[in-house]
Amino acid sequence: MSVQNISRQVITEFIFGGFDTVQRPLLTGIVVLIIYVLVMLANTANICFIVMDKRLHQPMYLFVCNLAIIDLVYCTSACPTMIGILVVGYKSVSYVPCIAQMFLFHYSGLMEMLAISVMAFDRFVAISSPLRYHSILSNSRCILIAISLWVVGSGVMAVLPATAVPLSMCSSTLKYMFCDYSSIIRATCVDPEPYFNLVSILTTVFCFGTFGFICLSYIKIVIIVVRMPSNSDKKKAFNTCVSHLVVIICFYAPIVVRIVLTRLGLVLTVEERNGLMIGSILGPSLVNPFIYCFKTKEIRNKLLKMIKITA
Repeated sequence: MSVQNISRQVITEFIFGGFDTVQRPLLTGIVVLIIYVLVMLANTANICFIVMDKRLHQPMYLFVCNLAIIDLVYCTSACPTMIGILVVGYKSVSYVPCIAQMFLFHYSGLMEMLAISVMAFDRFVAISSPLRYHSILSNSRCILIAISLWVVGSGVMAVLPATAVPLSMCSSTLKYMFCDYSSIIRATCVDPEPYFNLVSILTTVFCFGTFGFICLSYIKIVIIVVRMPSNSDKKKAFNTCVSHLVVIICFYAPIVVRIVLTRLGLVLTVEERNGLMIGSILGPSLVNPFIYCFKTKEIRNKLLKMIKITA
C-alpha cells in the first residue's frame, strides 16, 4: 500500500488554522455572528415580503428574491464554521461535510455573479423596452431563467469536488478559515499548481464574463437614457438602476481589490486575506436586502407599518 493511500485513510477530519493568530477571537466571532444573524433576518424578510405581496410578483422582484436566497446560501456555507471556530473554539470538520461546504461556497459565489448579471439584463429591458417589458420578461420566464442558472451553476461547480475528491490527503490542517478549494488542494499530496490554474480559468471566465456583460448592459442603458428628451424620464431611469449599481459595487469591489493586489505582486498575510474574504461574503449579503428594502416603496411601507403595529 502506498504512502498516499495510507494518508488518505488516516485523515478523516481537518483542523482549521486560519484564525490561530487572531488576538481577540471571541470578539471577532461575536461581530461575525451578529452580522450573520442580520443577514439571515434581512434576506428572509425580503423573501417573505415578495412572496406574500402579490403586487411584488413582478420580474424585478423575482430576481431580488432569487438574489436573497443566494445570499442566504452564500453566508451559511461559510459563516457557521467561522463562528464555531471563533466563539466556541471548535476547529475540526469531517471530510465529507468539508467537501460539501467547499461546493456550496463556490457554487453560491458563482450564482451571485449570474444573478447580478441577469438583474442587469432586467434593468436593460425595463429601460429600453418599457412597453414590452412584461411580455419579454414574464414571471414564468424569469422563474425558468433562475432555475436554469441554478442548474448550469451546479454543473460547472461540480468540477471542483470531482477534481478534489480523488486526491490523496497528506495534511489534516487547512490553512484558511473554512473549507474552500484552495485550502483542500493545499492539504493533498499533489502539486497544487495545475488545480489552482483550473480555478483561475473558471474565475476569470465567469468573473470577467459576467462583469463584462453587466458593463455592456449599462453602456446601452446610458446611451438610451442620454437620448431621453425629458429630465424626469432620465431621473426615473436612474432611480430604477441605482439599487442594482450599489449591489454590483459591493460584490465586485473586493474581487477587484484581490485581483489588483495579486497583479501588483503584493502577498497578503493570512489575517489580511481572511478579513478581505469575510468582508466579501458578509458585506454584499448584508447590504443587498437593505438596499432593496429602502428603495422599494411597497416593501418600505409594509416594513414601516409592521414597526408601527409592534410599537
